[in-house]
Amino acid sequence: MSRLLVQARRHDARFELNVDFSVDNGTLVLFGASGAGKTSTLHAIAGLLALDGGRIQVDDTVYYDASQGVNLPASQRRLGYVFQNYALFPHLTVLQNIAFGLGSQRDRLEHARQWLTRMRMKDFGERYPHELSGGQQQRVALARALAPRPRLLLLDEPFAALDRVLRERLQAELRQLQHDLSLIVIYVTHSLDDAFAVGDHMAVLHEGHVLQQGPLDDVFQHPANETVAEILGIRNLFRASVVGSQLDWLGLPLHTEITDRDKDEVSLYIQPSEVKIMYPDAPVAEGLRDNLFDAEIITRQRHAAGWSMRVRLSNDQNIEIHHATTAYNELDLTPGQSIRVAMKREALQILRRGDSA
Repeated sequence: MSRLLVQARRHDARFELNVDFSVDNGTLVLFGASGAGKTSTLHAIAGLLALDGGRIQVDDTVYYDASQGVNLPASQRRLGYVFQNYALFPHLTVLQNIAFGLGSQRDRLEHARQWLTRMRMKDFGERYPHELSGGQQQRVALARALAPRPRLLLLDEPFAALDRVLRERLQAELRQLQHDLSLIVIYVTHSLDDAFAVGDHMAVLHEGHVLQQGPLDDVFQHPANETVAEILGIRNLFRASVVGSQLDWLGLPLHTEITDRDKDEVSLYIQPSEVKIMYPDAPVAEGLRDNLFDAEIITRQRHAAGWSMRVRLSNDQNIEIHHATTAYNELDLTPGQSIRVAMKREALQILRRGDSA
């Protein structure tokens, strides 16, 4: 199992990069808004960005170490890089593009043909990039990056320009390639759908710093602080006052586990899928009795995975609810209807304030 260690420091008048993370074999998603430092981090790993300090190492190979004066050229780092615009050579055929990274090795064309077959493009070797679709160009870019047998694969929003069906197909292929080749993959995106489709772990970046890193589900379900939750687009994020052993959310009492009662106010959230709709006249389960509220449906929208709703509570605050297509079919959930909703105590997650994880 391989291991990548990244400690990268760079400071100039426009931007400060100060990232520190590590990842074992698998796919790490670098997640954040535009300008967070995601691409700069890839460039640092690849040797395309001059650094002021830090250390970058894969297993026993040191790519960069400021204290030791080590800075391997990009050509010696044994990594593949797939850019957002694919960066294929327009004057070379598909076969020549894939073979380019293999240098002068004797069987490079045969090796390139094997990758064409693996990427289901064996009949496209003599075509030029402009004769290919976006998805075909992306397969060629992946094949070119993987043909030299890299230890790392760096991907900078590689599927952003593709339609949803093609993007999902290539994401599945990427996961299979990562598994088959036992690669460390660093995948840059600002899309949560992309992150969940390809990632095992996530590092959340903000203004050149890593705010939180861990297994993808853990980061999403338990953001370290309010800033991480906002970057992840967490719904139902709000603040409430601490009143004794409970919270007061603009007049609505909320019951949950309060670990720090010295604070006057806390930030908390509940995932939309954790908000339950109550059936009229049905017994309320014990775990749902503490936080049971009247609400009015404001909007309801169908999605591929189910339904999303916005409802207004009696304190005039809106929350979002997600539920499966087949759930609550017996209820009238059209906008304007009055319903009751419940939130489990353990589903209400209190966040730390500030930017540090």
